[in-house]
Amino acid sequence: MSTRRMIAVVVLVPLLAALALWAFAWPAARTAPRDLPLGVAGPPAATAQVEQGLRQHEGAFELHRYADEGAARAAIENRTVYGAIVVTPRGPELLTASAASPVVAQLLQQAVTRQAAASGAAEVRTVDVVPAPESDPRGAALSSSVLPLALSGIIAGALVTLLGLRGLRAVTALIVAAALVGLIAVALAHSWLGALTGNWWAEAGTLALAMLAVSAAVAGLAALTGPAGIGAVAFLVMFLGNPFSAAASAPQLLPEPVGTIGQWLPPGASATLLRSVSFFDGAAATGPALTLTWWAAVGLGAVVLGNALKSRTRHATPATDERALTPVG
Repeated sequence: MSTRRMIAVVVLVPLLAALALWAFAWPAARTAPRDLPLGVAGPPAATAQVEQGLRQHEGAFELHRYADEGAARAAIENRTVYGAIVVTPRGPELLTASAASPVVAQLLQQAVTRQAAASGAAEVRTVDVVPAPESDPRGAALSSSVLPLALSGIIAGALVTLLGLRGLRAVTALIVAAALVGLIAVALAHSWLGALTGNWWAEAGTLALAMLAVSAAVAGLAALTGPAGIGAVAFLVMFLGNPFSAAASAPQLLPEPVGTIGQWLPPGASATLLRSVSFFDGAAATGPALTLTWWAAVGLGAVVLGNALKSRTRHATPATDERALTPVG
């Protein structure tokens, strides 16, 4: 038995290390625009050359056409596009939104500047329509919040399971813990660091929901399958959800289908929702909010269901075989 355990450790540890390196390093090494939503504004005759130049980057950009600069700005503020190139009589103008992704804003600036230089156009003027906070221009605080929230959710779900809380008590503990973490997190990120600039209570609710989605999933699966459920959800969130979240870049910069998968998992959905709530007045928040709500609702439902199944098993009366007694004498 001890030999088998030794072999299991020797095999599993390198396997997990290789998997972790693949999950974290591969998307980072393959970062590039893939159907990145980008607007082009101006008269059709003037924007034709710009569009032709952008199409040379095959598969890099998904172009959206707008009549003028005002429409392009509205599209950026609604999170329809990450930026826009506006053709004006003074030359091309680039609109960006560093609050949506500082990496994408920098990438667009470099790409448009190179294209303008190659075509002999004038210097491109860049306007940050929705800038990142001055105290966190690279969005480091927001992207760094994904891992602590995921860890907090895993710990909360594991504690509820290991302490033997069941049913409504477990549900109450998970909800209260998530609410407190949301308040503490927004107090640090918004009030102290100044990394978030939206509605204080909306941000607190977002952070609480992000943690609840993970903690409920951990406790729910553990209620149905036992303590092994803790490891299963922790693996899914830490080894896939965190590196696939695109919290430091954008889903359209990750290889497919990694970017899409990441938005189905709590870390990616929470990062996207927090950006929308904090910097864009809730624009495009419906999708990630529904994703987190689904995780939380299904997890809490599994907690209640697991408790009901265990209670039914515990109180079930085992069938007994009655043997007929033969009278003696």
